[in-house]
Formats: sequence, structure tokens, C-alpha cells
Amino acid sequence: MIRLKGIEYKYEDNLALKDIDLEIKEGERVVLLGNNGSGKSTLLKLLAGLIFSKSGEYYFNKNRITKKYLKENAKSFRKELAILFQSPDSMLFNDSVRNEIAFSLMQFDMQRDIEDLAKEFGIEHLLDRNPLKLSGGEKQKVALCAIFSTQPKVLILDEPMANLDPKSTGWLIDFLYEKKDLTTIISTHNLSLALELGSRAVVMDSTHKIIYDGDIKELFNNKSILLQANLMHKHRHNHNDIFHTHFHIHSW
Repeated sequence: MIRLKGIEYKYEDNLALKDIDLEIKEGERVVLLGNNGSGKSTLLKLLAGLIFSKSGEYYFNKNRITKKYLKENAKSFRKELAILFQSPDSMLFNDSVRNEIAFSLMQFDMQRDIEDLAKEFGIEHLLDRNPLKLSGGEKQKVALCAIFSTQPKVLILDEPMANLDPKSTGWLIDFLYEKKDLTTIISTHNLSLALELGSRAVVMDSTHKIIYDGDIKELFNNKSILLQANLMHKHRHNHNDIFHTHFHIHSW
């Protein structure tokens, strides 16, 4: 479904992605891991067709994704592949939740019952509210409902739990579990959530390369990779007034 070959990307003179080779099959649940600045968000933007590399190739459903291709096929591409950013504020701009969902449907000439969609996401009581005046978790649900209304086959989520409370985080994990046929690519640096989000881990480090691609459970036993990616850290602990220091793989 997705294939990247020899991808390199720079922001002016700053390297963001280096020698990226990656294949993702339909139905896979991929967790993209790495510290801040490793290139996770850049990779997701490239997969979503928001930026384009000057070297390397990107294929989606056997079509090479370029500026020219997207100019001619943007509607079909964006209907099948949707992205939700860490901050939903950048995606919300209508005066009501109802109109936010309706706008998304209109872009793809689709007709679906907005009330039913809202109920699926637990936001039916918010339909007449201004989405920009909602809580962080509510905004996330509204943005997800809007992009999911087009029934995409691939869902890309960039640090989706970063601004969510525990209840909203639990809701999102349950929601993703229920979508059995959905291909998901989810970035996070929170290892405590990674096992809930997928079975395959793709890890990037400060060199902006992929340094691990494999079973997510095996990753947790690979101390060298975790240290290289800055996903394992050491700090002092207080146990019954006795301080000691050792490595941890949990996130703060």
C-alpha cells in the first residue's frame, strides 16, 4: 500500500529525513517512535502529501506521489489517506461542529448522516457549538470525526494523545481497536502507550534515519536501540527515603 525508497528531506540546510526505506501493508498498525526532532512529524507530513522530497520515491497504491500527481488526483488521494495533527486547532475553522463535519463531506461530494457520525464519536451534544471553544479532547474528537467521515483507508495520527486527558486517551485507543480494517500510522514518544497502538514499531533517532523496524514487543527488550533513540532514560527514584538510579523506558 505504501512504499518509500531512499527518501531524504531538508528544511533549507537542516536535514530532517535521511535514507528512509519503508513499506506498509494494508491493515497494518504501525507505531512511529523517536525523540522530538528525530523526524517523525516530517515523515508523516510526507506520507500525507503535504511536503515532497527532492530525492527518493514515494508510492501509494502503486502510484508515485509527486506534486504533479496530487495536483491531478488530490481528491481521491485525500479521501483514502487522512491525517490528524497533534494540535486540532490547525484543522478547525468552521463556526459550528455540524458545519465542520459537513464541510469535510462536501469536499468529497459525500452524503452521510451528520447526527449518526456525531454519535459514533460521542459529540452529538456539541453539534451547534463553536469547535474552537471546546476543550482539547473535544476538539480532537471533532477533528477526527470530520476526517473520518470520508471513510479513509489509512489514518495518520501525529502524537494524538499529547493533549488528551486519560479518559479521552482511553476513548481513542478503544476507537482505534474497533476499526479492524483500518491502516494506522501513529507517532508518539510515549512508550507506555505504544503497545496499545500497534504491533509494529518503526524507530527513528537523532540522525533522522530508521534504526529499527519490527515487532514492538521485541523492541522493549532491545536496550541498545532504546538508548540510541533516546527512548530509555536514567533518573533518580525515591523508594522509602532511599534514592537510587536506573534506566527506565516509561515516559514522564
